[in-house]
Amino acid sequence: MLGIITAAWCAPAPQTEAQLHQRIQAQQNPVKKAKDEIKLSRLKLAEVEDAYSKGKTEQGAKLLGALVGEMKGSWKLLQNSGRIASKQPDGFRELEIALREHARALQDLERRVSYFDRAPLTNAAQEFEQMRSEVLQELFPDDKTRNHKGASAPQTVPNPGSSSAPVQ
Repeated sequence: MLGIITAAWCAPAPQTEAQLHQRIQAQQNPVKKAKDEIKLSRLKLAEVEDAYSKGKTEQGAKLLGALVGEMKGSWKLLQNSGRIASKQPDGFRELEIALREHARALQDLERRVSYFDRAPLTNAAQEFEQMRSEVLQELFPDDKTRNHKGASAPQTVPNPGSSSAPVQ
């Protein structure tokens, strides 16, 4: 019983939007700043869901714009950080996960909202999917000289009078 009480005391309290804004402004490390913006975006997503569930579609659409802005800001920070995502995935990984979660949450919300109020949700979900594909491209860049197992692809050398066979 004492362990449960101690764990409850040690658990960090959820951060408010104002606290996150302060941390973002003070933070110099672009990866930590991007992670804080992702945390802030989760709060914004909850506000969007709350507004739409209460029928406040105009307020929800405004909050949705702020949510998209937070995610774009986080992506821009990571792009400008000078880090190579495939070698230093910290931050990029969290952004990809958040983009996927946000897109799915918005798609779920679309099903609960009137057809006429879905356009902002659909557009935001599409923007998140587009950003997510860009993040994935940075995390896993195409390497045409490697096959799916990581070994070099066989080089083909045309042999006069016969079909091209891989040379190994």
